[in-house]
Amino acid sequence: MRYIIIGAGAVGGAIGGRLHQAGHDVVLVARGQHAAALRERGLRLRTPDEDLTLRVPVATGPDDVELRPDDVLLLCVKTQDTVAALDAWAPAAAHLPLLCVQNGVANEEMALRRFSRVYGVCVWLPAQYLEPGVVSAGGAPLTGMLHIGRYPQDGRTDDTARAIAADLESAKFLAPVVPDVLRWKYAKLLSNLANAVQAVCGTDEPEARELLRRARAEGEAVLAAAGIPFASEEEQAAQRGDRVDIREVPGAERGGGSTWQSLRRGTGSVEVDYLNGEIVLLGRHHGVPAPVNEALRHATNVLAREGRPPGSTSAAALLAALPS
Repeated sequence: MRYIIIGAGAVGGAIGGRLHQAGHDVVLVARGQHAAALRERGLRLRTPDEDLTLRVPVATGPDDVELRPDDVLLLCVKTQDTVAALDAWAPAAAHLPLLCVQNGVANEEMALRRFSRVYGVCVWLPAQYLEPGVVSAGGAPLTGMLHIGRYPQDGRTDDTARAIAADLESAKFLAPVVPDVLRWKYAKLLSNLANAVQAVCGTDEPEARELLRRARAEGEAVLAAAGIPFASEEEQAAQRGDRVDIREVPGAERGGGSTWQSLRRGTGSVEVDYLNGEIVLLGRHHGVPAPVNEALRHATNVLAREGRPPGSTSAAALLAALPS
């Protein structure tokens, strides 16, 4: 199989780099300065134990790739960019397997409108985009944990998912194939509610920790009302064990999660509408208020729109504005 990594940023770059290092065929799809740097200098992948330069083939879109029957598409863009990516690739590639290697739970349904063979992937992979052509991944001894499952869920697994998982496990990933991938993705959604808190105001102050506690409590209440199961934090930790520890990457500044990184880079958009906003949406469907997640969703979007850096909002002010 050949892996086409659509969105070779932090997560996509780490996965594509590891697969290439393990001897698998890979194409990295990127844009702008990042694509230019990848073509000129290769992908620099920095980990706790290695500083690699990998000469991986690079494309800027579907017109740069002659598709093969054994291709597998890994969609690694942020959710706000999903529709544009799917619309670009579907005309030529709708018959190929597509894996949504993304946070949130909305991408698979978007993909299924355009692709017939869709898989969800729950991503536990601490990674950062450092500069054009350079990404870091802080997981060790394995780089990350990637649960893979068919979408829609039908209680079965298949040979395609198992073959992809075997390739990922040869490339320093833990890759369980599961019949209930959304149970893992909803668990990750709950943990991703912290992304907005970290991005907006940091997580060190007591008020920020209270925002985080209340956002998580709202999320759990909404999922309970919707009848949506999710893996417990204990189950996730037990599966990772000591195989995916977050460690220091020499020479790389320790930054924040994906939303923090988007604000830091001034990209102008964040995926908060599909994280905290997913809880708000489900809450409205099931009559469960989610004011903390709505406040975080709004505040994060304001920072992104105005080009303000992470930590520009007061947690105390956010708390004070919430209904008691």
